[in-house]
Amino acid sequence: MAEQNKMEKIVSLCKRRGFIFPDSEIYGGLANAWDYGPYGAELKNNIKRRWWKKFVQDREDMVGLDAAIIMNPETWKASGHLSEFSDPLVECLKCKKRYRADELEAETCPACGGKLTNPKKFNLMFKTFIGPAEDSANVAYLRPETAQGIFVNFKNIMDTMRPKLPFGIGQIGKAFRNEITPGNFIFRTREFEQMEIEYFMAPPEKDKDWQAVFEDWREQMLDWMKKLGLDVKRNIHELEVSEKERAHYSKKTIDFEYEFPFGKEELYGLAYRTDYDLSQHAKFSGADLSYTAEDGKKIIPHVIEPSLGVERTVLAVLCESYGEENLTQPSPSQGEGKIETRVVMKFPFWLAPVKIAVFPLLKNKPALVKKAKAVFAKLKVDYACEFDDNGNIGKRYRRQDEIGTPFCVTIDFDSQELDDVTVRDRDSMKQVRVKIGELKEYFEKKFK
Repeated sequence: MAEQNKMEKIVSLCKRRGFIFPDSEIYGGLANAWDYGPYGAELKNNIKRRWWKKFVQDREDMVGLDAAIIMNPETWKASGHLSEFSDPLVECLKCKKRYRADELEAETCPACGGKLTNPKKFNLMFKTFIGPAEDSANVAYLRPETAQGIFVNFKNIMDTMRPKLPFGIGQIGKAFRNEITPGNFIFRTREFEQMEIEYFMAPPEKDKDWQAVFEDWREQMLDWMKKLGLDVKRNIHELEVSEKERAHYSKKTIDFEYEFPFGKEELYGLAYRTDYDLSQHAKFSGADLSYTAEDGKKIIPHVIEPSLGVERTVLAVLCESYGEENLTQPSPSQGEGKIETRVVMKFPFWLAPVKIAVFPLLKNKPALVKKAKAVFAKLKVDYACEFDDNGNIGKRYRRQDEIGTPFCVTIDFDSQELDDVTVRDRDSMKQVRVKIGELKEYFEKKFK
């Protein structure tokens, strides 16, 4: 299928099946703002839970944090965001549309061909005010990244947790950027969520010291992408960002780009931030943000930062999982049936919003419904399950395929006598009979 057409189909499916809705839709919406429906919320939570387990809970050298969104404004002076965090903005003198100058290929307006103004710096931070008075003394900002919440809490973590270098601090949280040109569905939005780590290490004596840590985190990120079901060899490209394009704090940055339907774009980033952030905050705050080494010498740790966006992860997973299959439906009268297109989301099992759907074959047969609800009650103790008795069985299968449910369990007339069910596999569409008393063991093997 054409790539742009694929993107349109994914956006349509997300709305139709309750993954992602346009924000404030009953009021006409808000440009490039999105709400996550029941299945989208489950998908996001599955991603965040697995990320937290892999990168925080399962590692002895990691702790977690949940810092405030609105921070002391001095934070952003120290970090350089007030002076450096900007994009070049141009405006069309004719139609008044605004663009990022570095994203334009021509020197005229893409919309009307009008003349553009000279580029000027546009700071991307959202400004707000603390208290009733809207004056300069009460200015604050919504954080544009989660990283600074980690850096300003470095001393608190050292005092309470007593970690030994190297160690990391992980955080999942919202960030806000007043993007000039958001778009491409949920790829670039003004409100988004980050899964971020600041990994602290002793100042490297040689480049190979920090490069070894950097390479280890590169491998960890690639392993994470594989767990998401992304085709790393085909769809992931690594780009080493040039010095001119790197953030002001970075000595080295790698962008992991994904082949989205709208083009190859950044999915994740990995940066070596040196000791810039801790040094800046120590300078501006006067606080001692050093680490006392075993020899008693005080040092300012250096930092490797793996940065991952939740929404871009969701979008990459949706693009990777979306598939269409042509199926021939049997026709008893003609011996050969019509071709039907099956849309299916082949999420990895752990990632699927619903793990098992339970159906009674017919909703107007009380005995079947009762038995189906009993099976559903047992399975939902261990798995995210859904009970569905709406429509014929074929339509229910198709609905669950579009949701990405790995298994459908159907209670039919044979179930009454044999105390078994039909289990249908999402990917192969094959069906097997399983005794109700053996379902727990059956699914434990499937989901291990």
